Amino acid sequence: MKTEKEKMLVGALYNALDPELSGERQKARLLLNKLNDLSLTPEQRIPIVSKLIPHAGKNVCIQPPFYCDYGYNIFVGDDVFFNFNCVVLDVMTVTIGSRTLIGPGVQIYAATHPLNFKERAAGLEYAKPVIIGEDVWIGGGAIICPGVTIGHRAVIGAGSVVTRDVPPDVVVAGNPCKIIRKLES
Repeated sequence: MKTEKEKMLVGALYNALDPELSGERQKARLLLNKLNDLSLTPEQRIPIVSKLIPHAGKNVCIQPPFYCDYGYNIFVGDDVFFNFNCVVLDVMTVTIGSRTLIGPGVQIYAATHPLNFKERAAGLEYAKPVIIGEDVWIGGGAIICPGVTIGHRAVIGAGSVVTRDVPPDVVVAGNPCKIIRKLES
């Protein structure tokens, strides 16, 4: 029988209140508390980011405050920038390509809940991976929903709600976001 963590990582229904998962979230919270200490310099945050997000590339810059569930499910390329107050619900893999810029208040959700009220009432949830390509710019306040893939070089307008895949080389905006125009690659 699979553990709750194993179920979570493959996108099956799982109980988030499982003691193992609760302990791992607590570990992440302690690291986030250190990372979000405003008295630290960017250089002092580097080892904390390395512990929290072990799959982070070079020159990842996170402006505090920053929040996530586990950290170990976030895969970040090189030269990625997170502006203030970003949230990543990484109960499944969240992949962010190199040179991506993430505006303030952006929320990236891999976590979701079943439509069946009995399953929700039982405390079950599940997840879908999020993939963000390279050289993407996500404007402030955007929300990236579970299971979405954003293509390379796409631009997500501020305040957009991304509910479906976004192709490469486009500007999208709105709620739900729609293609506004194509970009030259």
